[in-house]
Amino acid sequence: MSEQVLVAGVGMIPFKKPGASLPYFEMGAEAIRLALADAGVGYAQVQQAYAGYVYGDSTSGQRALYEVGMTGIPVVNVNNNCSTGSTALFLARQAIASGAVDCALAVGFEQMQPGALTSHWTDRPSTFAQFDTLCDQIAGGAGLPLALRYFGGAGQEHMQKYGTKLETFAKIRAKASRHAVNNPLALFRTEMSEDDVMQSPALWPGVMTRTMACPPTCGGAAALLVSSAFAHKHGLSPKVQILAQNMTTDFSNSFESRSMIDLVGFQMTAAAAKKVYEQAGVGPDEVDVCELHDCFAQNELLTYEGLGFCPVGGAERFVESGDNTYGGKVVTNPSGGLLSKGHPLGATGLAQCFELTRQLRGSAEGTQVKGARIALQHNLGLGGAAVVTMYGQV
Repeated sequence: MSEQVLVAGVGMIPFKKPGASLPYFEMGAEAIRLALADAGVGYAQVQQAYAGYVYGDSTSGQRALYEVGMTGIPVVNVNNNCSTGSTALFLARQAIASGAVDCALAVGFEQMQPGALTSHWTDRPSTFAQFDTLCDQIAGGAGLPLALRYFGGAGQEHMQKYGTKLETFAKIRAKASRHAVNNPLALFRTEMSEDDVMQSPALWPGVMTRTMACPPTCGGAAALLVSSAFAHKHGLSPKVQILAQNMTTDFSNSFESRSMIDLVGFQMTAAAAKKVYEQAGVGPDEVDVCELHDCFAQNELLTYEGLGFCPVGGAERFVESGDNTYGGKVVTNPSGGLLSKGHPLGATGLAQCFELTRQLRGSAEGTQVKGARIALQHNLGLGGAAVVTMYGQV
C-alpha cells in the first residue's frame, strides 16, 4: 500500500426529511455528477465504483450509477450500517493505494423512512441479539428504540462513572446548531441554546432529550479518488490527500467488559484512531478539524476520548473549555454534524469527506476553520465497524 491517494473531487446534495427527497438513484446520481464536475473528470475515466446504502434492494448502486454512465466497470454494493459511506471510501482508497486502479469512485445514498431505525427483517435472528441481551442486563431503557437505548445507555454510564452532567450533552447539541447556521446543506439551521436543548421532550428522562438525537434523513454524497500518476497524466491538481485510514470491527471486549461505552464502539474507535495516528505520524494534538459520528450528542462526547482529543473521563472539561469549537483545540463537526445535517446512513461518511475536503482546500466558506491543514474523519456503525480517516494538504 504505497500509492499516494488524492481526493480529486467531492459532491453532496442537501439532505432532506423522509418523503421530501428525490428517489435514491437520483440522489446518488446527482452526488456523482457533482463529484466528477468538481474533479474535472469524465465518468468514462472511472475504473471502479463502490456504492454504499443500507436500506435498498441489491444492485441499487448500479441503478444510481447507470444514470450517469454505463461503461462496464466493476460496481461493488456496500452495506456496513451507519459506517457504510466511509466503508465505500475505504474500499476505493484501498484500490488506489494498492495500485489496482488509478481512478475510483465512492458514492453513498439513502432513501430513509420516518422514525427511529428498525430492523426490516423480522423473520430471522437479529444481528443485534448480543447487543440487546447485554443492554437488558446493564443499561435499562426497555421499550426504547434500538439506537437510542444503546447510546443513551453509554451516555448514562459516562455520567455515572465520571460525573458528567446532562447539560454537557446539551452544550454539544447547542454547539452543533451554531455551526449548522453557516452550512446551507444542513437540514436544521436554527441556533439552539443549552436551555433549548434541555427543555426539549425527554426521550429517556435524565439521560437524553429529543434534540440530542440526530434525525433520519435522505441524501447523497460522493468522492472521486485518484493516484498521483493519474492526476499528473490528466493535468489535475488535487489539494487534498488521504494520509492514513483504518477500519476496525468489534473486539471480544465489546461484550466481555460489560460496558455500554464499549458496546457502542469506543474500543473500535480508539483502535482505529491509534493505527491512523501511527500510519500518518501525526498525533491528535495536530488535528485542526474533525467530522465525527455524532448520531447522538452522547456519542460525540465519547468520541472525543476515543480519538484522543482528551483523556478518558476528561470530555466534560474538554466541552466546558470550548476546545471542541472555533478557537479551541480542534473544531468538531463544523458542518453541524449528524445532529444538524441529519444521518442518511449510506451518505453520511461521504458527506464528512465532502466537508473536510473543502476545509483543507480553504473553500468551506461559512464553516471554514482558519488555517486547517490536518483533518480527521470518524464514522461509526454498530454491529460493527469504525472507520477513521486522516486527510492532509498536498
